[in-house]
Amino acid sequence: MSGDPVARDAEHPVLSDAVARSAEPPVLSDAVWPAVPPGALVLVPVGSTEQHGPHLPLDTDTVVARAVARLTAHALAGGPQGRPLVAPALAYGASGEHAGFPGTVSIGHQALRAVIVELTRSLSLWAGRIVFVNGHGGNTATLDGAVALLRAEGHDAVWTACQAPGGDAHAGRTETSLLLHLQPGRVRLDAAVAGDTRPLSVLLPELTARGVRAVSASGVLGDPAGATAEEGRRTTAAMVSATLRRITAWTPDDRGRLTDPRACPSPPSPTGPRDARR
Repeated sequence: MSGDPVARDAEHPVLSDAVARSAEPPVLSDAVWPAVPPGALVLVPVGSTEQHGPHLPLDTDTVVARAVARLTAHALAGGPQGRPLVAPALAYGASGEHAGFPGTVSIGHQALRAVIVELTRSLSLWAGRIVFVNGHGGNTATLDGAVALLRAEGHDAVWTACQAPGGDAHAGRTETSLLLHLQPGRVRLDAAVAGDTRPLSVLLPELTARGVRAVSASGVLGDPAGATAEEGRRTTAAMVSATLRRITAWTPDDRGRLTDPRACPSPPSPTGPRDARR
């Protein structure tokens, strides 16, 4: 077994079985109401519609969140909570830091918070546990506040992030590899360029104050060079395996974030800087 934690998770037997299955997990939008089991575990992917450089599609974060949710549902099927349902993805998030680029659509923190709260209140009329699977770093503060409120109301709602330890910040090698694995036909490698490669911790003050375009004309934070579908496969497997561990352990912190029994403190999200602008 490899010493690389990403490769090790990619070899996880439960995950390998899940990926190998041909049947789709139950998708809520495809269901008829008599087939919806009471008390079901529901996974809700949360993404964004925002620029991802000149080479990745605007829905990159949503693609990743949806894939992680569906593969996790595969792996959980047959477990003590029954077969999970995967809700339609929330495709708009808090992306104000990307507002300088055409194509970005941000609903901001207040609107996103309202959607998460009302969605959970509605789901709770028939569902059991609810897990928001987040693919965009800009949604972090909103999910923290909204899910903490929902838990205070008595809802069994939590959230978890699609994180790639050691990944670059935005539209670089990490996300390019993910899309080369998940939806290769949508990646425009001939248009890929390097952006600002400084660590997110260094960039964050300027990003918060002035937005992504102030530090990267292309919108890329990182360097797509060297991205491969195989790296994307291993990163996806690591994300799914971590999500599976968190859901199985079900130990949320005071913000409703599921904690990983194997993890060290989380690095900044590779899916983009936290949006403090809206």
